Amino acid sequence: MLALLALTASAATPWDNGRLKISENGRFFQFENGKPFFWLGETAWLMPERLNRDEVNFYLKRCAEAGYNMVQVQVLNDVPSMNVYGQASGTPDWDFSNIDRKGVYGYWDHMDYIIETAGRQGIYIGMVCIWGGLVKSGKMNAEQAKRYGRFLAERYKDRPNIIWMIGGDIQGDIRPEVWEALATTIKGIDRNHLMTYHPRGRYTSAKWWSKASWLDFHMFQSGHRRYGQRMGNKDYPIPDNTEEDSWMYVDSTWAYRPIKPVLDDEPSYEDIPQGLHDANEPRWQAADVRRYAYWSVFAGSCGHTYGNNSIMQFYRPGYEPSYFASRPWYEALGDEGFNQMKYLKQLMLSFPYFERVPDQSIVKDNGTQYERLIATRGTDYLLVYNYTGREMRLDLSKISGTKKLVWWMNPQNGALTFLGEHPSKTLTFRPHGTADGVLIAIDASKDYLKKEQRALAAEKKKEKTDRNE
Repeated sequence: MLALLALTASAATPWDNGRLKISENGRFFQFENGKPFFWLGETAWLMPERLNRDEVNFYLKRCAEAGYNMVQVQVLNDVPSMNVYGQASGTPDWDFSNIDRKGVYGYWDHMDYIIETAGRQGIYIGMVCIWGGLVKSGKMNAEQAKRYGRFLAERYKDRPNIIWMIGGDIQGDIRPEVWEALATTIKGIDRNHLMTYHPRGRYTSAKWWSKASWLDFHMFQSGHRRYGQRMGNKDYPIPDNTEEDSWMYVDSTWAYRPIKPVLDDEPSYEDIPQGLHDANEPRWQAADVRRYAYWSVFAGSCGHTYGNNSIMQFYRPGYEPSYFASRPWYEALGDEGFNQMKYLKQLMLSFPYFERVPDQSIVKDNGTQYERLIATRGTDYLLVYNYTGREMRLDLSKISGTKKLVWWMNPQNGALTFLGEHPSKTLTFRPHGTADGVLIAIDASKDYLKKEQRALAAEKKKEKTDRNE
């Protein structure tokens, strides 16, 4: 027992590096000690309402194994919300004075357990305080938001693994006084945790909150529609036939000042119908969720959030499915896309982190839509994502070195193929086959990758700290 307790005390967690903060250039996350944090999120909207303790433990352990370091939840999906134990989140008048009852495992006890269990796995919990539709329908006003915000902040301000998410699939100009009241109340009590806003599909939070003192970083929702799937919107916020161009939201967000980190918090979910509302439409597959992720991150995002139709709602037989989910959530944990996101994080952390910038000038003769190549680089390395396997002509003079070492990375498994040393300024290359991949070029004097290396370096496994594991 003494040895086990010693192991528990010495095991590292991400927040042992200090609290999360914004990097000096305003584009990334880092810890207080300077170590970079690449956000790799997973979507678990209904976890507080639908999973019991054993299921919470199982799910979060699988998330950690798959490389996720942030899991986002709807703290409240209704007013009041009910969890799997039949316990309510509170009363309709937002009175939390007697919420903790002796001998009762209540709604907020279960939320505490989720946060604690995530902490043991080294995972942050993204707290979407209340879903936007509830505010839109009048279930929380500004005064109630202050009471709720005070309760949340006092309860969770000392937890190390919290990220606050205001909004919830809603435009910021719908009941903005409620969002302001909620955000400023929480921030007035808790200044140790980062805060953002989750917007409606095809919007960026910068549209409404670019100057908000409480907002530390931006989110956009690239959404679930395919090219040309306008679906009758009267006030469409993006050009037609750009619905899948997740990269464009990074550019449009950085058009606002001051510059803050940005990421896609809700791209197309794996195994959800394209456009959401018609069961006969094709479903988004693993290749699609990879494309959304690499396009966004190479465009400059500070991370990415994955979603899966069955997992986000924790569907299983006995529940009424949303968006035509048909497979139990625990089976969906084996889906390809869910298990392939970690290779993106491994790739981004393999090179000098904070100097990275998007640079489309690397690509000559670029295409549009699926044929678009997207490039990012540091001083002495560059990465280009190719979705269709098309021929690519690249300007290698954008990075240092008279000679470059070149690899091809398979984003399905992180496998590396060394393509050799390239002495000229321009590289023309066509991948074998039609699968997506990443072209990596590095100044030959650098050793970020080894010629004989066949895979990206996996993260070191965290030592077990839970005596029940």
